[in-house]
Amino acid sequence: MSTSVTDEQIRVLAATAKPYSLALLSWGPERTMDGADAIELEHQRRMVSLRAEGVIAILCPVASGTVSGVAIMTLPAEEAAEIMAGDPCVRAGMMRCEVHPCHGFPGDALPV
Repeated sequence: MSTSVTDEQIRVLAATAKPYSLALLSWGPERTMDGADAIELEHQRRMVSLRAEGVIAILCPVASGTVSGVAIMTLPAEEAAEIMAGDPCVRAGMMRCEVHPCHGFPGDALPV
């Protein structure tokens, strides 16, 4: 790590932090149930729709045997948890979802 950051830079950045929610999806016991492919497609359609509506700011599917995805949501944790509880994969037991309040810096983005 070669970039030097001053205390003042940290204070200035910290002052811009805004509340978000982090949704952490993990695979559940019904991951391979009959009809799983169709349910997962509906999950994907819903997540991409939430992204298009601005409810999800960053959407990251995860290639793992345990974690299935991460989403940074623009809602308070309680609202985000309600939305994620209605996810087709969560309802079917194919995925579990934990939602945690977090803070982020507006304008942060994934590199192109």
